[in-house]
Amino acid sequence: MRKNKNLIYIAGPTGVGKTDLSLEIAKKFNTDIVSCDSRQFYKELKIGTSPPSNSQLKEVKHHFIHNKSIHDLYNVGKYEKEAITVINDLFKEKDNLILVGGSGLYADSIMFGIDDFPDVPLNMRNNIIADFKSGGIESHSK
Repeated sequence: MRKNKNLIYIAGPTGVGKTDLSLEIAKKFNTDIVSCDSRQFYKELKIGTSPPSNSQLKEVKHHFIHNKSIHDLYNVGKYEKEAITVINDLFKEKDNLILVGGSGLYADSIMFGIDDFPDVPLNMRNNIIADFKSGGIESHSK
């Protein structure tokens, strides 16, 4: 039984071919892709984030693609905990995984860890949203 596990990280800006490369490597190793692209998590953000196409998503199992809503309370600390759990579970069956995305902070949280993030009090979040709805973005650009 092989004990070494490999997490192959593919990084770069939007639109440079990370998805195509990750698909090629994942097929070669018969493995899954774990996204660390902080914009591709959100199902409402399909334009400008260059997510994998439906056919690409069918070719190789992807994790953390369009799995959240912009209305969910989510941050890099929550991602780190969820992604580490998924990665550890996948490593029970696979020796290689592909981590791909252009969000360095999210990749770093997996590779190097990150400090705990305190929860933002819900009333503070609701007040900011209410201020935005009543005054728009300009009310906060002073």
